[in-house]
This record gives sequence, C-alpha cells and structure tokens, in this order.
Amino acid sequence: MERIAVIDFETTGLSPNSNCRATEIAVVILEQGRIVERYQSLMNAGVRVPAFIEQLTGISNAMLRTAPSAEQVMNEVNEFVGITPLLAHNAAFDQKFWDYELGRIKRTRLQNFACSLLLARRLMPAAPDHKLGTLTTFASLPNTGKAHRAMADAEMAANLTAHLAEELRRKHGLRELSHDLLVSLQKVPAAKINEHLKRYRGF
Repeated sequence: MERIAVIDFETTGLSPNSNCRATEIAVVILEQGRIVERYQSLMNAGVRVPAFIEQLTGISNAMLRTAPSAEQVMNEVNEFVGITPLLAHNAAFDQKFWDYELGRIKRTRLQNFACSLLLARRLMPAAPDHKLGTLTTFASLPNTGKAHRAMADAEMAANLTAHLAEELRRKHGLRELSHDLLVSLQKVPAAKINEHLKRYRGF
C-alpha cells in the first residue's frame, strides 16, 4: 500500500471556529503496513479548554500555556505531511480542523481524506460498533495508549488501516492497494463491495 499520513486532532469542541480550536495533533506515516515516521505536538490556539474536555483528553489549560502556537505547529506538520494522502478515523471531523487550521496559516489542503471508520463499516460489519477502541479490540490489534490523546489514536487508526488492507488482500484477492481505492470504497454500500472490487483484482 502506498504511503499514507494518518492524522488525529484533539480539540476543544466539535466544529472549528474562533472559540473552538485544536489542542493537539499527531500524524503517523504508514508505509507497506508499518508506521515509519511520527509527528506529535500540543498546540496553543489561545482558547480555553472546557473542564469536560480536559477530563476527557487529559489536556489542561496549564499544559497549553507552554505549548507552541497553533500557527507554528501547523506550519511544521504541513511540511511533515507534504502531499502525502491523508486518512483519519471519522475523517469528517479531522478534515474540518485540518482545513480550518491550515487556512489560518494561508495554506490549502491538496489531497483527499480516506476514512477508516467508513471503511470499517463496509469491511468489518460483524464488529459490535465502529468506534476506534472497539475495532482495535475486535481485531486484536495493539493497544497504543490512552484514548483521546492524538498519538495513541493516530497509531490505532494506522494499525486498523493496515488490518483493513490485509483483509482486502486476503478476502478479496487484491494485490495492489491505493489511497484512491480506499476513498472510493468508503462511498460504496457494503452489499456492493464485491462488485466494486472486481475491476481492482489482479486476475
């Protein structure tokens, strides 16, 4: 499978705006089913972390006071990712914050997002639900650390993506997997996955 950048944000709320910003980002580079590079940083966007978010993530206002600025972090992480295709678990959420925070440093996203949540719904229909922690346990993947911290969640999503890629090879006979294929698959109803994959099979 080609090189993919798997990202995860921790934030102060659900939708980015002047009062709701990112507090942490992690990116892991997945290559041939293995994590080969990592980037992680807290980021100080000058907004207050609500008490319930602090309890959920463990990221406090005190921690953010000494963190680098959001602008500095986004410049660094944008350089780190470059034009590598992107993936996140529940990508609609992370994409909103990626685009918003990039926009604040006058940058624009050039690549599509794949979503391991949407892919798991189609390729792991027997899972009890499709939360990242549940899927990690269901597939007997490594526990990478505390949920709701960016690096642990990014590593879990990367491991899940590698597992889904192996399922596509094993169950569907695919030899080569691309990010474009993952993006197309996440839009296909589960009942039509086999039909959709026929033209990608290497025989």
